[in-house]
Amino acid sequence: MAQEEVQNGGPEKVAEVSFTALKPQLMVEAPKAADAVQFYKSAFGAVEAGRTVYPKRKAEQEQPHVLSAQLELAGSTILVSDIADNSTPVKTEGTGCVLCLETDDVEAAIAKAVSAGGVAEGEVTEGDGACCGGRVGKVKDPYGYVWLICSPAKKCGDAEA
Repeated sequence: MAQEEVQNGGPEKVAEVSFTALKPQLMVEAPKAADAVQFYKSAFGAVEAGRTVYPKRKAEQEQPHVLSAQLELAGSTILVSDIADNSTPVKTEGTGCVLCLETDDVEAAIAKAVSAGGVAEGEVTEGDGACCGGRVGKVKDPYGYVWLICSPAKKCGDAEA
């Protein structure tokens, strides 16, 4: 029995859409975005490509509010922002974010992140449970995000010689 597929809004023809980039935005407790940017530079070699700030809103604020800091990291772009007082809560039950960085030297990358203020979680693992059979370790940054530090993933379906 065939069913007609119906999309949200009805069966009208929808214009093709293509995206040019995906930029994950890491929201951190204000006013820690500037510190988070420094951590990502020190720990992972991120390069800051730009920053948009909102001037100090209150006399007790020591730093401007970071609306968005754009970082280039491993050929990708991430955004880091302070959570505004009136923004939607970012931490909600049942959601999460894990970021994965690939490197040929997992242990050295973890050591660098730890020396910059991150915390290693568990041991480096290897085998089927780790990134398509590669090596992987975990680092939690000072802002609560978990980073998987992985060896380059094997192509799924590649036969080993």
